[in-house]
Amino acid sequence: MHQELVERRRWISEQRFLHALNYCMTLPGPEAQQLATYIGWLMHRTWGGIVAGVLFVLPSLFLLIGLSWIYMTWGNVPIIAGVLYGIKPAVTALVLFAAWRIGSRTLRNAWMWAIAVAAFIAIFALKLPFPAIVLSAGLIGYLGGRIAPGRFSLGGMHGAAASGFGRAVIDDDTPTPAHALFGWGRLAGIIAVFTLLWCAAIGMLTGAFGWPATLTQIGWFFTKAALLTFGGAYAVLPYVYQASVETYQWLTPAQMIDGLALGETTPGPLIMVVAFVGFVAAWANQVFGPDNLVLAGCAGAVAATFFTFLPSFLFILAGGPLVESTHGKLAFTAPLAGITAAVVGVIVSL
Repeated sequence: MHQELVERRRWISEQRFLHALNYCMTLPGPEAQQLATYIGWLMHRTWGGIVAGVLFVLPSLFLLIGLSWIYMTWGNVPIIAGVLYGIKPAVTALVLFAAWRIGSRTLRNAWMWAIAVAAFIAIFALKLPFPAIVLSAGLIGYLGGRIAPGRFSLGGMHGAAASGFGRAVIDDDTPTPAHALFGWGRLAGIIAVFTLLWCAAIGMLTGAFGWPATLTQIGWFFTKAALLTFGGAYAVLPYVYQASVETYQWLTPAQMIDGLALGETTPGPLIMVVAFVGFVAAWANQVFGPDNLVLAGCAGAVAATFFTFLPSFLFILAGGPLVESTHGKLAFTAPLAGITAAVVGVIVSL
């Protein structure tokens, strides 16, 4: 995303990109999809955010529905297993490259390096929860911004001209667009719309199938997962595993591990493993009867994806104007700079 949007297309400047990225990293849920939604919203209002966020997810959803159908119908397919196994080393390289790209732009001094190393030790050796690491890094950034503001100023290189990329559509000094200005009335309206959407969706499932039904519980569980888990997909996965295998018993441990392999080695965000969980849960429980297993699986995958990503759109459309109003203000950006440094260490540990 950085290479395409910042360097090649010049839709957004380095500093504005990092500012948005830092905000998305502090949110529960999938930060990559949230970042895509944020940039789409900033450039083209609400519909731009919806288009960017939805199309970020749809290809993965279709692909995982197809692979889940193959998996449930034919079990272990040697050709598919071999392809996925071969892709794993490449995925590892991509994760390391991501750590290097972010680190090369954010670890600009000894303070940032110290935060990154401390975060790595905290999550890898001490097994501290990601939210605690985020809060600690943010607190360090806040205090550091007051003690040594020059060390915690946000930004990447030295402006568009120095980076050699040229001016961006939304550059460092581009005024905040009118639709991105904060207003209490707008905030209340967005929250009301999303609350109604969620209530309508969960109400339809409850009315059609009942509260204990598999599809309804899929909607309820993945809403909680989207709201309560910080740190991206890798922070969500232990929670999803525990609930899917142990609490609800939708999947066996072996199926969950196979689902992680599918999610990890297909294009799109890793969090899309939720589509596999929803597919298998609805298939195994035959929510539409034994003759409609494929339809049941598709419904489960769509429900899991919808309830996982709906809160992300709310966070961006409601919180985006507040974030834009803090652009360039050290009291807000210094904690985010500390958080970004910590996330570099977390990515390395992954």
